[in-house]
Formats: sequence, C-alpha cells, structure tokens
Amino acid sequence: MKISSLVLSLIAPLAALSVQAQERVWRCGNEYTNNAVDAQKRGCKVMEGGNVTVVQTPRPGGSASGAGGSAARAPAGSPRVEGADQRARDGEARSVLQSELRKVEARQAELLKNYNNGEPEKQGGEARNYQKYLDRVSEMKAEIARNESDIAGIRRELGRLPPTSP
Repeated sequence: MKISSLVLSLIAPLAALSVQAQERVWRCGNEYTNNAVDAQKRGCKVMEGGNVTVVQTPRPGGSASGAGGSAARAPAGSPRVEGADQRARDGEARSVLQSELRKVEARQAELLKNYNNGEPEKQGGEARNYQKYLDRVSEMKAEIARNESDIAGIRRELGRLPPTSP
C-alpha cells in the first residue's frame, strides 16, 4: 500500500503538468491561435484530438505598395546604383558569362569527340580489363552530363540579364 501511494504522489504532478502544457488551440481558416478572446470574435473552431504545435512567425513588415511592383527590390541600406553604372555592370557580367560559355562549349566538344558515341578508344590495360574500360566510359558519360548542366546554367544566367541596348 505504501508503494502505490508513493507512485501516485509522483505521477499526479506529472499528469497535472501535461494537462497545463497543452492549451486550447483554435483554427481560424488557415491560421491557428491560442487567444480565446480573438478566437471567439472571429468565430474560430476549437482543435481537438491531439497535440497541436503552433510556431509563431513575425509578420512581414512594410507597406502595401509592394503588392503592385514586380521588380525585385534591393535590401534596405544597400547603396543606390545609377542606371549607367548598372548597365556597365550588366555588360561586364554578360561578357564574363559569354566567355565562360565559350570555354564550357569547347570542353563539351572535346568530351564528345573523346567519347566517340559511347565507344572511346581503349587505353593501356583496358584491352585486358573490360570493366576498367566500362568504368572510364561511364565516367566520361557523367562528365558530359555535368558539362551539359553547366552550359544550361550559364545560358539561364545570361537570360536573366537585361537585354543589351543598341
């Protein structure tokens, strides 16, 4: 009898803590709240049948003018760049990207030439070890795929730059 009363005295506070830890949570459309007054004003429904974890995030600040603008804005505190300076920067970025694109395309042409439609020439001990040859062919194919991905990425970046003015 003494043991069960000891166990009960230990369990009772824990049960009370678990009841207090979970407040009532209301669902208001796509929002959740634990503010009873606000929930009653808005006609929200009580959530039941399990624990609900609500993480509050800060509301984005700012004005209502951002709704109509489609241009990306610079972060607050960043220096303002004049139009001519920005065009010069865009032109420089374009020339760097075009230079990179030429290098990557030349590399792609070399890779495709060496790949020889999946049948590159055997090197060294590959005549006796066919698996070694297959591994090299597989690596070549993967390198060609990576290079194609690089080309696509550079072209995407070039497409994001504003068009050059005549």
